[in-house]
Amino acid sequence: MTQQPSSTPGPRLDMRGAVDLSSLGQPAPPAPSGAAGAAGGGGRFVIDVTDASFGEAVVQQSMTVPVVIDLWATWCQPCTQLSPVLEKLAGEYGGRLLVAKVDVDANPQIGQAFGVQSIPTVVAVIKGQPVPLFQGAVPEAQVRKVFDELLRVAAENGVTGRLEAGEDDGEADEPVEPELPPLHQEAYDAIDRGDLDAAADAYQRALAESPADEMARAGLAQVELLRRTADLDLDQVRAAAATDPADVEAGLRCADLDALGGHVEDAFSRLVDLVRVTSGDERERVRLRLVELFEVVGTEDPRVLAARRALASALF
Repeated sequence: MTQQPSSTPGPRLDMRGAVDLSSLGQPAPPAPSGAAGAAGGGGRFVIDVTDASFGEAVVQQSMTVPVVIDLWATWCQPCTQLSPVLEKLAGEYGGRLLVAKVDVDANPQIGQAFGVQSIPTVVAVIKGQPVPLFQGAVPEAQVRKVFDELLRVAAENGVTGRLEAGEDDGEADEPVEPELPPLHQEAYDAIDRGDLDAAADAYQRALAESPADEMARAGLAQVELLRRTADLDLDQVRAAAATDPADVEAGLRCADLDALGGHVEDAFSRLVDLVRVTSGDERERVRLRLVELFEVVGTEDPRVLAARRALASALF
């Protein structure tokens, strides 16, 4: 049976109480009647949360519905793929849960409270208690399964409320998001139904039409990562890499699983170390995989910039 990285959404969730969230922020003014929260925009059941507004917007709301916290940053490319999925599903679940968006750069206190080491990271809060969900950008179908399980756990803990959309709000209609280019939409739909081969084909055609399409390049890199890791067993891969740190194939597989699980710095460090101990075609293979993972994480990510410097040092 294939085992996924620990940060990949699992079949069951457990309530955790290791983090005291009540200390975050000061009480904000009560939310208007029928509103999803007091922290700001993003649609009926999506709010923006700051260090100061966390107590009212998240902890108190979590007594009524589970609050899903999207920890992101403006420079994070995978975040731009995951956040729209979370927002879309928030609307589909019709007030049974609330999505709270947190820019961790602007609100470091929240990120520190949850011990965030990589983004995107998604956690939940039920009755003021944190519930780890997953890291990294995952397909909509997997997010939906996590949300269903989250609602089950919430119900077991007596949280079964529903937020109102605010019928008298003059801005009740959500803004229409711009449509994706046709081939991007084709790839997105293929990922949603689990057809990674079709998604890769769509992104490849998009790049053939426009070689400078950075979104297509990043999307293809992420799909290729999913394809490479689909049948890997995490324990077996880690054991092989530990047995022979110079084994290129084992190192590549382990780095892929680390990246998929959100352990980005571990993945980069492993590949840079492999570059140092290889030569010729093997070294080039490792270098290319590292560059591909840069696309997955986002070329402006500070971890990518640091890894590029380490790679240059290893090569020269």
